[in-house]
Amino acid sequence: MVFVVDQKKHPLMPCTPKRARLLLKRGRAVVHRVQPFVIRLKDRRVEDAALQPLALKVDPGSKTTGITLARVEQTEEGAIHHAVFLCEVSHRGEQVHAHKVTQRNARRRRRCANLRYRAPRFDNRRIPGGWLPPSLLSRVGNAVTWAHRLTRWSPARSIEVERVRFDTQLLQNPEISGTQYQQGARAGWETRAYVLIKYEYRCAYCRKTGCPFELDHILPRSRGGSERIANLALACHGCNAAKGNQTALEFGHPEVEAQAK
Repeated sequence: MVFVVDQKKHPLMPCTPKRARLLLKRGRAVVHRVQPFVIRLKDRRVEDAALQPLALKVDPGSKTTGITLARVEQTEEGAIHHAVFLCEVSHRGEQVHAHKVTQRNARRRRRCANLRYRAPRFDNRRIPGGWLPPSLLSRVGNAVTWAHRLTRWSPARSIEVERVRFDTQLLQNPEISGTQYQQGARAGWETRAYVLIKYEYRCAYCRKTGCPFELDHILPRSRGGSERIANLALACHGCNAAKGNQTALEFGHPEVEAQAK
């Protein structure tokens, strides 16, 4: 897809590369910009052009953000979106974080080299309102920059951003807010101590007590199991070895399997 502008540099409907080559060959257009490639028509103004509705769609991600320009066609069944332009923006969040770590280490080296006392800096700095970590700010800036670029060279009339529709923690706890999102079910607990108290110092499979216990994954890690507290069970060495790579359901204990869901 090639972006097109009129005589006054107003955006027109994009065209295919083949049509752009023909317009350039016939002398009806000139190259206006190389990156991204934009042509300017010599004999067309935006008032005389038929513009179709375009929508800019953004799907933000932690490492890659997908951006699409879609032509919106209204039908009796509803709006149909035809993709006109597709691209992926690769974020530099990890590189930004690594650069900040390098800066921090270099600063610590400079500070430690001086023997005279300096007041600690981290205790007398306030975080301004709306502050974002540099890695996250880089992601936001990348998406906003490309949105500005595409709306500058195309007649996009709307912007749609895909957001996470479900807050799973809010579904489990309707009163959660603020820093509670950072504190899971194991906040303030040691994992092993939590599981010992949860299963009352008994093996979850044979109900044995008074023996060395091990933490068992109800759904094994080799089969996609996680380290969530709900996926951990207390087991004696014999049951843990006998269970092996099986799930609790396959091992004959559906009541333990139900706790992992």
